Amino acid sequence: MKAGFFRSASASGMAAPILVVTILALMVLPVPALLLDFFFTFNIAISVIVLLTALRTTRALDFLVFPSVLLISTMLRLSLNVASTRVVLSEGHTGPDAAGKVIEAFGHFLIAGNMLVGVVVFIILTLINFVVITKGAGRIAEVGARFALDAMPGKQMAIDADLNAGLIGEAEAKQRRKEVAQEAEFYGAMDGASKYVKGDAIAGIVITLVNFLGGLAVGMLQRDMSFSSALETFTLLAIGDGLVAQIPALIISTAAGVVVSRVSSEDNTSEQLQAQLLKNTQVLNMTAAIVGSLGLIPGMPTLSFLGLAGLLALLAWTMEKKKAKAMAQAELAPVLERSRATDEASWRDLSPISALGLEVGYRLIGLVDEAQDGELLRRVRGVRKKFAQDVGFLPPPVHIRDNLELRPSQYRLLLKGVEIGTGDTQPGRYLAIDPGMTTGRLPGPETKDPAFGLPAFWINADDREHAMALGYTVVDSATVVATHINHLLGLHAAELFGRSELQSLLEHLSSLGSKLGEELVPKVLSLAVVQRVLQNLLTEGVHIRDLNTIFETLLEHGPQIQDATALTAVVRVQLGRAIVQQICPDQDELPVMALDARLERLLMQSMQNGSVGEVPALEPGLADTLSTQASRAAAAFEQIGQTPVLLVPASLRLALSRFLRRGIPQLRVLSHAELPDNKNIRVTQLVGAAQ
Repeated sequence: MKAGFFRSASASGMAAPILVVTILALMVLPVPALLLDFFFTFNIAISVIVLLTALRTTRALDFLVFPSVLLISTMLRLSLNVASTRVVLSEGHTGPDAAGKVIEAFGHFLIAGNMLVGVVVFIILTLINFVVITKGAGRIAEVGARFALDAMPGKQMAIDADLNAGLIGEAEAKQRRKEVAQEAEFYGAMDGASKYVKGDAIAGIVITLVNFLGGLAVGMLQRDMSFSSALETFTLLAIGDGLVAQIPALIISTAAGVVVSRVSSEDNTSEQLQAQLLKNTQVLNMTAAIVGSLGLIPGMPTLSFLGLAGLLALLAWTMEKKKAKAMAQAELAPVLERSRATDEASWRDLSPISALGLEVGYRLIGLVDEAQDGELLRRVRGVRKKFAQDVGFLPPPVHIRDNLELRPSQYRLLLKGVEIGTGDTQPGRYLAIDPGMTTGRLPGPETKDPAFGLPAFWINADDREHAMALGYTVVDSATVVATHINHLLGLHAAELFGRSELQSLLEHLSSLGSKLGEELVPKVLSLAVVQRVLQNLLTEGVHIRDLNTIFETLLEHGPQIQDATALTAVVRVQLGRAIVQQICPDQDELPVMALDARLERLLMQSMQNGSVGEVPALEPGLADTLSTQASRAAAAFEQIGQTPVLLVPASLRLALSRFLRRGIPQLRVLSHAELPDNKNIRVTQLVGAAQ
């Protein structure tokens, strides 16, 4: 197998040397007419291959061997000219087929019975090749070489910059440097190789004149031919020989022009012409109209002009039809895809419910559209960040989408697919909220603050300063929604704290170097019990930022107590200082309301005699009195800007908290054991006293 491989590699490597030696041999060795026919045919085939290859390349570097091909093909044509000249001068007197059938056929084809016409046409073809194509291709190659050399330093610096920035690797940088060097070498080689083509054109003209004049001299002086006979014979041979060389030269020159004049693209020349020249059907229709109008001018060849106009119009119509069909298929593709997707039910049809969702009406889309720099998106991210910093865990992301079933300016917040809050906001306007100390009314629609239910007005931007001067709190529409979301997250913090949030908390605690989580779960308490304790704290508005204290307390009491409710009570006592600090952060004295002594005894007896779900079994009248007076006392606290706090014995704290929570969600129920020693207590309201 190895021997066969080397034989194959050796044979392919010898092809170029053999071709060059054959070209040189044609110049010095006599060649029979039959062999000349073969080499002339081979020369034409090579030129066609080169042209088609040039048209199929997508960039100049795809045909790096072209300068060498240009040189070899030029040498082949010149060697064939020398060989044919030898045959023409030595054997031309025998007849037009003395130099082979190819030269005779080309001569007869061009002259076509009129020698003068043939000579003129040959001269025109030679001038086209020499003056137009060869000269133009040489100029483009010269300019391309100059530009490629000038651009090399900038390209090298760009490659080094990408490499240093880490955008590309060393291998890709090496490949790109190689391509830059090859591009400069290619255009430089093409600049030099174009001189061969130019010299070949000049040599072709000289050889044709030599064949013509030398043939006349040889025929008349050595072969005793008449002038007319020698003129006819050697003119035919000279023009045929020149044409059989000039046609491949013309093809090769055209290929050179195509290679150096094209711009690098993913498409080859044919695809570029079709895509760019025939892309605009309006241009084709206008051209058809102009050509058809010219055909209607008297004296013009009407049939030719109208026929071409009809072909152009037909081409434009066909392309427009294809374009319309392609657009229809593109529009239909998503529909077909959806129809195929809905043919059979699959698990992909079951989409999970987002933990938190925000739906907005169509007028609020601008507030949540990232492309329009929606202000509400930033506010929601800020709300989640502040919630995590205050409460102690990161809530789930808020998935936002539009809902055409809502009112245009309506929004609603969903918790696990269930609505927990809704409101209206007006983009571009401001909400002026009355905190209870304003000195006047404002122009604009009257409404209520969606978060806390305070009276408010929607005002224009021009009325902001006036509203603030009257004592109103003025916020923009995005802040209205964000404040409402923040309030709802606080109310439903326990429902947001799931198993995944607890796992994330444990991982975060472990990343900080604390081993409390690993010691607690599952060695002392199960994950479910710990989650339930934290949810109990969140239900009553207690933040869980101090995980170290919470987990240390659970580690201490967990081996003896496994009930989550009892563990919560123990943890609350340890968090007492933080709970009070959360309620009144800037006050040395804690105002509270307390139970009347008679009511407290009744509640204690109810707890001892039995309760329903840890809520004391109270008489309806007593329960109503407790609820009414607690609500009245809480309202008094809120009027002076204080958080309502009810101070009760530890045995009643949980039961009263659950009983009063539904009617007074802002009420905080504390036990005496949860109060820190350094906090002064001032009882301002007495619940249950005779009115």
